[in-house]
Amino acid sequence: QVQLVESGGGLVQAGGSLNLSCAGSGRTFNRYYMTSYVMGWFRQAPGKEREFVARIDSGGRMTSYADSVKGRFTISRDNAENTVTVHLQMNRLKPDDTAVYYCAANPLWRDRPDEFALWGQGTQVTVSS
Repeated sequence: QVQLVESGGGLVQAGGSLNLSCAGSGRTFNRYYMTSYVMGWFRQAPGKEREFVARIDSGGRMTSYADSVKGRFTISRDNAENTVTVHLQMNRLKPDDTAVYYCAANPLWRDRPDEFALWGQGTQVTVSS
């Protein structure tokens, strides 16, 4: 059974930093471990659609970011034997970054939310002005 569990959200002032983590474990329906999956971060603000934030390939060598966070956010991952931990270091936060942040997994290099089948429960990030 696959599990994705986010942590690290909270309230921070504009200009501050937060580090989100997502712990992924278990085998997917096609018997692949989470360590072989592309991991992504998405966010959803009230009244808005869920949007892509960042992604990282299974080996941690390739990353990509939404233009709105490029240069401020950094995604990384640690692969253990059968588990993966994905981090999102968020610096110079802005009020527009306020949203629920979700961790997701996908076997292919994609960045659309509807292409990700595995999701965490989300963690709230609130940036005050």
